[in-house]
Amino acid sequence: MNNCFTKDTQAIAIICLTKPEYSAWLSEQDKFTQSWLSNTGYQAKPGKFSLIPNNDGAIDKVVLGVEDHTDMWNLAALPTSLPEGNYRVENLTDLQALGWGLGSYQFNRYRSAQTHNSLARLCFNSKPIAAQIEAITLTRDMINTPASDMMPQHIAEAAQTLAEQYGAIFSEIVGDDLLKHNYPTIHAVGRASVHAPRLINLQWGKPHNKAITLVGKGVCFDSGGLDIKPAKGMRWMKKDMGGAAQVLGLASMIMAAQLPVRLRVLIPAVENAISGNAFRPGDVITTRSGKTVEIDNTDAEGRLVLCDALTEAVSENPALVIDFATLTGAARVAVGTELAAFFSTNEKLAADLMTAAAAAQDPAWQLPLHKPYRSMLNSDIADIANSSATGLGGAITAALYLQEFVPVDTDWLHFDVMAFNTRDRTGRPKGGEAMGIRAVFNLIAGDLPIEP
Repeated sequence: MNNCFTKDTQAIAIICLTKPEYSAWLSEQDKFTQSWLSNTGYQAKPGKFSLIPNNDGAIDKVVLGVEDHTDMWNLAALPTSLPEGNYRVENLTDLQALGWGLGSYQFNRYRSAQTHNSLARLCFNSKPIAAQIEAITLTRDMINTPASDMMPQHIAEAAQTLAEQYGAIFSEIVGDDLLKHNYPTIHAVGRASVHAPRLINLQWGKPHNKAITLVGKGVCFDSGGLDIKPAKGMRWMKKDMGGAAQVLGLASMIMAAQLPVRLRVLIPAVENAISGNAFRPGDVITTRSGKTVEIDNTDAEGRLVLCDALTEAVSENPALVIDFATLTGAARVAVGTELAAFFSTNEKLAADLMTAAAAAQDPAWQLPLHKPYRSMLNSDIADIANSSATGLGGAITAALYLQEFVPVDTDWLHFDVMAFNTRDRTGRPKGGEAMGIRAVFNLIAGDLPIEP
């Protein structure tokens, strides 16, 4: 994605103007520019631009209407809508450059070369922003990839590639070895697939640094299991590994920035398939923690694979545990598809995250861990059920299920995200999306001492 930027300082100028600013600016321009804009009917509406030629007919400058100068998406439509070439913006902010870079995103893996769009390039040079674009591209690409090419072994390959890139340690526990190492719920959910379930483990950083553990739900395709989804509900289940893609993207940002943390990434990667050995409604599974869980619904599988991974995550007493998951439709009902819903055991941490999200223009919204709803997960024969009889408050009950596996004194953030754009927006095309990871990166980076 770095081909979206150039070092050419002689590039074509893009002049960003609000509607009130436009009139004053226009009055100061030469007669040719005034006539050109008048004759073409240009009005500096937000998102609309005009190409102003020079005497030779080449582009002399570009005028772009903006709502205000702080929106990171002001420039995001331009890489694919301007003629191919090099451009520059005065007083360019990092967020606007990031928006330009994300607006350059194209997922072309399954398209012929002839369909690739040429891109305009922006005069900008920042390794941190380039690293964020690379991380978000990784997340988007993984989610957009069909399940046929993004099964547990493929997630492992992506994690291993990332580990090699940044000098991290990669390991995995695969198939029946999950039982030997006591990850029974990950094994139970994934055993029906021909693609062996696994727990992926990536570790990076110096031992004395603040320990942060990321956990990502890696359900590569979710049929619903024996409680099978209808066709409409199954159509986009390639994205059910979105949590895994989020944490690998976030890990990429952290390692590229060389943040002084001791990072661990855990991804339970499975396919929730159907076969003769699929787990069943009514089964009772003893989790890694020793708690027993009654399977109320096999389509509530994400929390099952996460609970074993969370038990391992907290075993090292890290300073912060963060999980990302495409966990519930209820979260989408609560906040829609374009906000990252999250829960936290630490209210100050939650408030700091909301502040970081606003500053990053990476929206996130806190939902409550409402303890009275815990009774909705009571089981007649086990310690807990994996889902409630009612869908009401489903995002909360899912979070409360996961909280059973997190000690009360552990700082924990749980993200329930869509990980997918359901419509095209500037810089955010329909398809896989990184949601909340820039906010979390800023939260982590802002809370760390600077190493000498």
